[in-house]
Amino acid sequence: MARPRALVGLHWLTVLCLVLAAAVILARTLIDARPLRNGLLDVHRHLGLCVLGLFAVRIVLRFWLGPLPELARSSRPMRAAAGLSHAALYAAMLVLPLLGWLLSDAQGKRVHFAGLLLPRLVAPDFDLADQLLAWHQDAAWVLLALALLHVSAALWHHFVLRDAVLRGMWPKRR
Repeated sequence: MARPRALVGLHWLTVLCLVLAAAVILARTLIDARPLRNGLLDVHRHLGLCVLGLFAVRIVLRFWLGPLPELARSSRPMRAAAGLSHAALYAAMLVLPLLGWLLSDAQGKRVHFAGLLLPRLVAPDFDLADQLLAWHQDAAWVLLALALLHVSAALWHHFVLRDAVLRGMWPKRR
């Protein structure tokens, strides 16, 4: 049985935003032109805020839909591991963009999203900004590790267990 289409669509939209945010910030390190670097940082910030918004929509939708159907019969430890890894992914998708927002504020850079000026979460503080930058980067590595674990588990379900887990989260063909 497949997952609700809205959740599948939000899943893949979140993946797209995360991949683009990572690509943009990595591409930024290869560029010397200051205006382009600043533009890429703005794109990275917007993508991070998109992830935060998608996180909120996904949480609301998950509570609204209630328990989702099982896509495969799994042992209790496997279900517990899946639940913990999903909780960790959701936590990372909340923490990482919030750290980025806090970082921008601490650097004295106001955060805008879709033409709106967002409220300051902290006052400018360059010592705090240094700490937040380290935490933001560490959280990005944690999210990458969790995403790789998530992808590995999906491929293991598909190629080893040969169950419906990956197929249930794949976008439907028309």
